[in-house]
Amino acid sequence: MGTSSARWMRSAGASLGSLLMAGALAAQQPQVSLEEAVRLAQGAVPGVVQAQGNLRNARAQIRSATGAFLPNLSASSSGSTSFSEGTQFTSGGAQSNSTNTSVNFGLSSSVDLFTGFRRGANRREARATQTAAEASLTNAEYQAGLTATQQFFAALAAQQLVRVREAGVRRAEEQLKLSVAKLQVGSATRSDSLRSLVNLGNAQLAQVSAESDVAGRQAALGRTLGRDGRVAAQDDSAFYAPPVPLDTVAVLQEALERSPQVRTGEANAAAARAAVAAARSPYWPSLALTGSTSWNGNNNRDYELLAQRQLSLGLSWQLFNRFQREETIVNRLSSLDAAEASAADTRRQVQASLTTQFALLDAARLRIRITGTSVAAAAEDLRVVNERYRVGAATILDVLNSQEALAQAEVDVVNARFDYLNARAQIAALIGRPL
Repeated sequence: MGTSSARWMRSAGASLGSLLMAGALAAQQPQVSLEEAVRLAQGAVPGVVQAQGNLRNARAQIRSATGAFLPNLSASSSGSTSFSEGTQFTSGGAQSNSTNTSVNFGLSSSVDLFTGFRRGANRREARATQTAAEASLTNAEYQAGLTATQQFFAALAAQQLVRVREAGVRRAEEQLKLSVAKLQVGSATRSDSLRSLVNLGNAQLAQVSAESDVAGRQAALGRTLGRDGRVAAQDDSAFYAPPVPLDTVAVLQEALERSPQVRTGEANAAAARAAVAAARSPYWPSLALTGSTSWNGNNNRDYELLAQRQLSLGLSWQLFNRFQREETIVNRLSSLDAAEASAADTRRQVQASLTTQFALLDAARLRIRITGTSVAAAAEDLRVVNERYRVGAATILDVLNSQEALAQAEVDVVNARFDYLNARAQIAALIGRPL
């Protein structure tokens, strides 16, 4: 080999050393399991925090709607001083100036006896809103878990692809050594060693790309989990269990019944129907009972408190309010139509998404089996071609093609495995429970 080739090999060795150092540093990143990643994401994703706040608001709305059936109670007190200038004649004689001080204490209460069914409609709307908020929170948690799961598997796949590329670099190095040895004994041409050098360079470039992809995937995972910097995905033997077929009919039926997205849409439609009923309540009269009691005293009577009580029953009926009621009803009916259409579309969307994921799951399951066989076949083919090349029965191109086929088969088996796991995670998020 020439001097330039030797320099190229030394440079390649230095580059490989830096790659191995980078890989060692990446291995020192904090690791999380899949369960921990999902838990951390559900506490850090803003969508989940917002959904939790919406649920608290919905519960407060129920308390307010229930409280409308109870009487209100208020207390008041006041004190005043008045001054009059001039002569005044009283039973006690003439007074030139007078000052009067008075105090007042009072309690008042009122209760609505009939509101045209508005309170009941408001309570139904509040309960439907709470149901929607609960379903939305469940959906937000599962969507956050799905995002964390996808990024976790993306990071884990990238980590495994680094190992695949490292194995490719080792195979390229061994092939280069063999080519150099054959060249030294005269059983190979200089072209073989140069092709081996190019093959090693390509393998190192693939490893560089894989290392860069790992950094990005781990950084994205750390952000989703609310962590600063990169976070590595912890491998688990459960990820490589044999794929288990799903009862797609049962899963689809379960999703249409209990999917958080479906439940949210149906609850929003129920809340819109209750809002329409509440908008129609002004057509009815309202009946309210009001009572109050107060105690008054002033300095002229040595602040002796005199009681006053009042009880009244009031009926009001708004006969015409310039079509404002009608406008409100039309707006609520429009919202109801939109909510019902959205609920129906959500059911179709869930059904379509599940159908897609079922197909992806079946395809990934088949790819796992095929790619596993392909790896075994490619590894055996490379072994045979290497032996043939060693004895001069095969060319360097045969070896390089076989190495590339094995590397691609190893990449394909990693991708197939994580495509299967991602499809299962998508289905779990759609139905709202782990598979």
